[in-house]
Amino acid sequence: MGFTIREIAAALGAEAEGDLDLKVKGAAEPQAARSDELALAMDPRYGDGIARGRARAAVVWPGADWRAMGLRAAIFAPRGRLAMAGLTRLMDPGPGIAPGVHPMAAVDPLAKIGEGAAIGPFVAVGPGAEIGPGARIASHVSIAEGARIGRDALILQGARIGARVTIGDRFICQPGAVIGADGFSFVTPEKSGIEEIRETLGSRAEIKAQSWTRIHSLGAVTIGDDVEIGANSCIDRGTVRDTEIGSGTKLDNLVHIGHNVQIGRDCLLCGLVGVAGSARIGDRVVLAGQVGVSDNIFVGDDVIAGGGSKILTNAPAGRVLLGYPAMKMETHVDIQKALRRLPRLAARVAGLERAPVRGQDGDD
Repeated sequence: MGFTIREIAAALGAEAEGDLDLKVKGAAEPQAARSDELALAMDPRYGDGIARGRARAAVVWPGADWRAMGLRAAIFAPRGRLAMAGLTRLMDPGPGIAPGVHPMAAVDPLAKIGEGAAIGPFVAVGPGAEIGPGARIASHVSIAEGARIGRDALILQGARIGARVTIGDRFICQPGAVIGADGFSFVTPEKSGIEEIRETLGSRAEIKAQSWTRIHSLGAVTIGDDVEIGANSCIDRGTVRDTEIGSGTKLDNLVHIGHNVQIGRDCLLCGLVGVAGSARIGDRVVLAGQVGVSDNIFVGDDVIAGGGSKILTNAPAGRVLLGYPAMKMETHVDIQKALRRLPRLAARVAGLERAPVRGQDGDD
C-alpha cells in the first residue's frame, strides 16, 4: 500500500519533479521522516530538517532546490496549508466501520437505511429515521425518531442526534456531540430579576423569591451540507422554529449553540464559543476561541471576532472585533496601550498634587 508522487501531486493539483513513480506510505515532519514517508517542508524554515531525516521525497515551497537537499522527488505547494488539506484527505483511511448494519446495532423497522451505509455496533436508530447512502455511523451513536441524515455522513462514537433533526450531505460529527437537545429556556410567573436588570442596567427595586417554569422545545435543528461539528459540542433545538446551521459551517470542540440560533454559511466557530438563544450569525463569520455572543442580537456577514471577545450588541458586516465588551479591534488596541500608560500617568498626577502651588509658602 502507498501512494506514488504522481498520485499525490494529482490529488493536490500541484506540480512535481523527479522520480514520480516513487512510492510513500505516509507523511511526516522533515527531521522525523523515514525513507518511505513524504517530508512536509512547505516553508523554507523547514528545509534544513530534511537533511536530518531520511525522506526521499518532500512537499516543498515553489523554487526550492530539492536536488541539493538530497531528494529524489519533490511536490511544489504554493499554499502550504491548502496542500495539507489535500494530502491529509488522500491519506486518511477514516474509521474502520464495516459495511452494512452490525448485528449488535438496534435499528427500528420503520427506519430507512440508504444504500452502502455502514452502521457500527451499539448504534440505535429510531422509528422514521432516515440515513442517507454511503453514511458511516460509528459505535454507540444514537439517532432518534424522525431524524434525517444526508448522504456520505460520518458520525463518530457516542454522538447523539435528536428527534426530527435534519442534516444535509457530507456531514461530519466528532465523538460526543449532541445535536437536538432541548433548549435552556425558563420563565417565572412574575417579572424575573433578569428582566428587571435588563431594563434598569443594574438597579433592583426588591429581591423576591422566584421559581422557574420550563418552556419546552417544539422545534428541532436543521443543518446544511458540508457541515462539521466538533467533539462534545451541543446544538439545542428551537423553541418553535428550528435552530439552523448553514452549509459549509464548521464548529470546533466544546461549542454551544443555543435554541433558535441561526448561523449562516461557511462560518468558523472555534473551541469554547457560546452563542446564546435567538442570536443570528451571518455568512463567513469567524469566532475565535471563547467568544461569547449575547442572545437576540445579530452578527453581520464577514465579522471576525478575536479570542475571548464578548459580543453584547449587534455587529455590522465586515467588522473586526476584540475585547469585553467587543469593540473595533483598533479601538481595543488603543485602549490597551492607554491602560499600560496609566501607572506612569497616575505617578505624574500624584507628583503634581504633591508639588507646592505658586503663591503659597511665600513663593512669588
